[in-house]
Amino acid sequence: MNIRIRRVRQEDIGFIYEMICDLEHQRLNRREFNAVFRANLQNPDVHYLIAFNNDTPVGFGSLHIQRLLHHAGAVGEVQELYTSPDARGLGIGKQLLAALRRISVKKKCKNLEVTSNRRREAAHRFYVREGMQQSHFKFVEELSGDADE
Repeated sequence: MNIRIRRVRQEDIGFIYEMICDLEHQRLNRREFNAVFRANLQNPDVHYLIAFNNDTPVGFGSLHIQRLLHHAGAVGEVQELYTSPDARGLGIGKQLLAALRRISVKKKCKNLEVTSNRRREAAHRFYVREGMQQSHFKFVEELSGDADE
């Protein structure tokens, strides 16, 4: 086993698309996904990392940095953290989260936050093991995207 982590490049898009679809349990619109991916690669406040076991991609993590009034500073938000099912238990998620944490510290973030779907109980235990505390509730409203409604 040889785990390495690097910044995502454009050519990683296919693997990352498949990982995110698996994470979300649905096929996302590929054209829209590609547009968001390309835009985020250019955004200095978005950090995408990919993990490999030898030469096989096995994990992905994303960090979005925002400057928030209620923190009076920058906050790092882990938006996606995924390890391939056949690579779970190898410490890849732990290494990806540690790398995202290091970026947050380097960027002088006051907090590192993550939102995890309530059905992902194993992920919740993982974040607690990694030193995070459950402190908030998240409320979501799906919007149609039609501004005229």
